[in-house]
Amino acid sequence: MNLDNKFTSLQLAIINDQAVLYNCACPVHVSMQITNLRKLFEYEKNCMKNETPAENAVQILVHKRIAEVTKQAHQLMEDCLDEILELEGWDKTKLEMPAGIRKLIEKN
Repeated sequence: MNLDNKFTSLQLAIINDQAVLYNCACPVHVSMQITNLRKLFEYEKNCMKNETPAENAVQILVHKRIAEVTKQAHQLMEDCLDEILELEGWDKTKLEMPAGIRKLIEKN
């Protein structure tokens, strides 16, 4: 089982840098949750690898279920971030926040 990533770790870092630079926290919060979900998913995959079926079948099911739900949540959050960037008018090739939002934030 693997995650399907719309955004690379580098792209998430760029989004975080842009959002922090202009004091716009919403994209950062979504991006951070995506990163945390990826860490949880990898943790659960490692747990499943290290469990032996004969020793603890219940724990394998627990790790598998957490990984499945994490994968679903990850997909939802990536879709959400993609929509946020689209709605706000980010340049998706450079991952730059649009000037219009920068000006709004700089005025506050």
